Amino acid sequence: TYKLGMHLMRDVAQVVMYDHRGQGRSDRRTPDEWNLDTWADDVVRLCDALEIERPIVLGNSFGGFVAQRYLGRHPEHPGKVVLSSTVARWNLDAVLDQFERLGGAEARDIAAAFWSEPNPANREAYLRVCGPLYTQTPGNLFESVEMVRNNDLFAHWNTNEHPTFDLREDLAKAQCPVLVLGGEHDPVCPIVGSEEIAAHLPAEHVQFERFAHSGHGVFRDEADKAYAILREFVTT
Repeated sequence: TYKLGMHLMRDVAQVVMYDHRGQGRSDRRTPDEWNLDTWADDVVRLCDALEIERPIVLGNSFGGFVAQRYLGRHPEHPGKVVLSSTVARWNLDAVLDQFERLGGAEARDIAAAFWSEPNPANREAYLRVCGPLYTQTPGNLFESVEMVRNNDLFAHWNTNEHPTFDLREDLAKAQCPVLVLGGEHDPVCPIVGSEEIAAHLPAEHVQFERFAHSGHGVFRDEADKAYAILREFVTT
């Protein structure tokens, strides 16, 4: 997974970052464990191992899927939750519309091919053409970050849980403050997805912040604003 610069928060919080089971530098385990229920329960297991109580859990992008399922399965566990650049369900039409708006018909076609069949050739084209569209910061996101990928896990996720996962009922179970962060130019987790997340959280718990100049990763494109909001949320 890529780092979000969370070291900037170390003066107000103990920061623990980890790679999900099967991904990054964590043990690969077996495909039967590559699912949201397991990953959500792993948050609790990690906290138990480290003796962390009432954690503030931040899930960015795919991590946001895990954090939402964690909210649903363990609503009494977190002190607070942050859902950044993520969605509660996969909306391919919205994703393709965003890629076309940002990169034209070529980007839309390449994204459609990749998400329907993420083979090596489609993956190469997607990373090359669609990668630079992920953020509003110049450069290709996938070339600018250090990432250890498990393409077998991605293929498993893409053909099993990804097309049909729906976390809206999990959101409704939230019992703690939840901060939702969304970028107006996010192609893969469009802002309509952030709006849907906010709408399904209990009104008394949700804080929704939109970023007019951000794509996929508000901590990258509008870092000063994003960290200011996060620091206030963590410390109040």
